[in-house]
Amino acid sequence: MRIGGLATGMDIDQLVGKLMKAERMPLDRMEQDRTILTWKRDAYRTINKALLELENMTLKMELGSTYNTKSVSSTQENAVTATGTPTASNGVYNIEVTQLAKSAINVGGVIGSNIDQSATLESQFGTGVPTGDFEFYTYKEDGTKDTHTFSVSADDTLNDVLGRITEADNNVRAFFDPQSQKVVLETTRTGDYNKSTEFAGAEIGFNSTANSFFTDTLKLTADGTQAGQAGQDAAFTYNGQLGLTSKDNNYTLNGINFEFKNTTVGSAKLTVNNNVEASFESVMKFVDKYNQLVEELNKTQQDEIYRDYKPLTDEQKEAMSEDEAELWEEKAKSGILRNESIISNGMYAMRRDWYANVATGGDITSLTQIGITTSSDYRDGGKLVVNEAELKKALTENPEGVQKLFSNDTEDASKGIVNRLEDSIESIMGRIEDRAGKGTDTLENYTLGKRMKDLDSQIMDFESRLARVENRYWSEFTAMEKAIQRMNQQSAQLMSQFGGA
Repeated sequence: MRIGGLATGMDIDQLVGKLMKAERMPLDRMEQDRTILTWKRDAYRTINKALLELENMTLKMELGSTYNTKSVSSTQENAVTATGTPTASNGVYNIEVTQLAKSAINVGGVIGSNIDQSATLESQFGTGVPTGDFEFYTYKEDGTKDTHTFSVSADDTLNDVLGRITEADNNVRAFFDPQSQKVVLETTRTGDYNKSTEFAGAEIGFNSTANSFFTDTLKLTADGTQAGQAGQDAAFTYNGQLGLTSKDNNYTLNGINFEFKNTTVGSAKLTVNNNVEASFESVMKFVDKYNQLVEELNKTQQDEIYRDYKPLTDEQKEAMSEDEAELWEEKAKSGILRNESIISNGMYAMRRDWYANVATGGDITSLTQIGITTSSDYRDGGKLVVNEAELKKALTENPEGVQKLFSNDTEDASKGIVNRLEDSIESIMGRIEDRAGKGTDTLENYTLGKRMKDLDSQIMDFESRLARVENRYWSEFTAMEKAIQRMNQQSAQLMSQFGGA
């Protein structure tokens, strides 16, 4: 703590403060430069985020299903429905479902009364409960038998044993129903895999002699005939001629994915058509996203630069209201990316991607042929304008041609517009990352960061210099105070001597 002015009556603290305010002016400018670099970095990263969103949308625009979406209607929606892939042929398909695929289930007899699933087997079924390794069998896709082994000890609980069966990779789950006091084994898949006569064709089988735990303890029959349901394939007839089966209630035929929900009453008619509205909406979403990006980029190049509005220092902010400071900062940030070549060159590259012709090998080779043109207002920065009727017409009459125009991943003149645009976006994003980095980058990893780090070093050095200058001012004023104090003392002594004479 410093106290000055005792000898002179001067406000030394105020004098030093005013002198240091002048000394701090270069530091204020450096801190303002540091703030501007931070704003510029953040503005670049905001642009990169918008570019990434558009790039993510290009992935969908490269899919054939975007331009050739199929809609399928059914006369018996409660029995059979379908979805069409781009390769599905338009037309009417007759499907008669005579049998649904079902899973197999084996329900045992009553295993006791008041069974506690969490108690040991020995306490529930006595000391004679079968223990050791036991096997049950299921069947593979090719119809061969698949053996599954699990262990049982007297200290296990019913939950332990049934849990081992369920958790194993065997397409079977097992559980105990406390109301009926019965154990249930059932397959987790539909279909008839056991085409043999073994176990009477059951999907879950076991040898009753070697695996007495199933028959004696769980009261299950070896072939599932006591109570339950056999595994069953779905059966249907295609166009009244082709009889087919499926292990589950789905089947893909000629690019159409059929889903069976119930048996049909006679034949269900399924009509496949191009879903032009879905394709149109996909293209429009992409165009709208691109226009949104162009608007954001164009704004950075048109915003006015207010050179008289520098970033506020802490002292200046304190002297303003919150609203005043916010308005000032808004003007100070305006035009922060104006005339940045990364933005202007990037916009030009993307416009070029849209305008260039594509060697599709067909009739459609440019955007104008499908009703997409550029805005006539130069201030729009190259936004796209869509003639909805022409675009829908192109998607209806030649969806393959529209797809080739937009999507074709080659390196020659036949490269699709979206693929070209994706390359341009990645190039712009790469240049921005070199300039402004990513959120996880340190200052050393990008250009603006290196400049910010240099400024940080300069600011630290200048702050150390300011501390030395302030100490020097205080030393000088202190020396002045001491000199005046000595003069005052000498003057008092001299006056006292005159008075004494």
